[in-house]
Amino acid sequence: MSYIELTAPCIFGVESILKKEIIKLGYEIKKVDDGRVTFIADELGVCRSNIWLRTAERVMINVGEFQATSFEELFEKTKDLPWERWIPEDGKFWVKKASSIKSKLFSPSDIQSIIKKAIVERLKNTYNVNWFKEDGDSYPLRVFIKKDKVSIGLDTSGEALHKRGYRTYTSKAPISETLAAAIIQLTPWNKDRILVDPFCGSGTIPIEASMYAMNMAPGLDREFTAETWKNIIPRKLWFNAVDEANDVIDTTSKINIAGYDKDYKVLKLARENAKNAGVDHLIHFQERDMRNISSPKKYGFIITNPPYGERLEDKDSVIQLYKDMKVAFNNLDDWSYFIITSFDDFERYFGKNADKKRKLYTGMMKANLYQYYGNKPPRKN
Repeated sequence: MSYIELTAPCIFGVESILKKEIIKLGYEIKKVDDGRVTFIADELGVCRSNIWLRTAERVMINVGEFQATSFEELFEKTKDLPWERWIPEDGKFWVKKASSIKSKLFSPSDIQSIIKKAIVERLKNTYNVNWFKEDGDSYPLRVFIKKDKVSIGLDTSGEALHKRGYRTYTSKAPISETLAAAIIQLTPWNKDRILVDPFCGSGTIPIEASMYAMNMAPGLDREFTAETWKNIIPRKLWFNAVDEANDVIDTTSKINIAGYDKDYKVLKLARENAKNAGVDHLIHFQERDMRNISSPKKYGFIITNPPYGERLEDKDSVIQLYKDMKVAFNNLDDWSYFIITSFDDFERYFGKNADKKRKLYTGMMKANLYQYYGNKPPRKN
């Protein structure tokens, strides 16, 4: 085993949650930046991070970092990196994405082209060849430049980690799996308390909550690009990581989670997604309008992503919906509400200021998580 520096990008606003997840896996945090956490692991850590991290968008091996203000400097410093450690002679490699913020180098296509050429020149000398067939395994690269500091990483994940594999069916404007997982961890909810999503759509929040409560790793049922990198990660380490994740699933959990939606067609998708995730036995999906929400139980939780314009015809409908939410939620005794929306005047029409408010992003859209805390249940003897 050798130490490898990894970076996990994430949604802006959930860096602290991702940091806790990485520490829980047993790895050392090197630094936390906006939208990314860098940490130290080993080859097994690449496997475990991909399988376990709920709020990361992907896991990348850091090949190198350096300052560059010209394309010549970018070429030479890229060429100086130890590419032969990562890419075999038959490896297929390319810069899948390049992004630049507040830097002198800002053309993604030029950045991609120059970095590719620099790697080719380095590997030509290493492998003593003038032409690479690139007919082997894929080694996609991602480049991030911020204030002239270049970071180059090997993408071990492939498909973004929010694509767990269970959500083959979606409703309109669904919340991403990683954001849903982050919101759940930002609340004090635990599996002993009832949880309801009255706008469940295709079921993402109830499904992520069920997986979290069962200690089910989100990446168990999908593949990762780095699984074929036998020159870096022995295949047995992937099997070990999967076996570990399967061994710690809590199949005895008794969980009270419900998902409501007034569209029975959407609920059909939610049930299918829950079945794909292996948690359909834990979630009660029901065709119900939010205005009819009720429960005799105390100290429950609402975690939800209500419509905020895209799914309704006009602003007046949204405003009326938020007013109705306040009336409906008042019928729930000592419940807590966690509501994410990009509608700026939510508190005004909901009729109550949040106890806490946290800025998050749904894609490129800024949103707020409005947090309303009910009373805590009495402590058990």
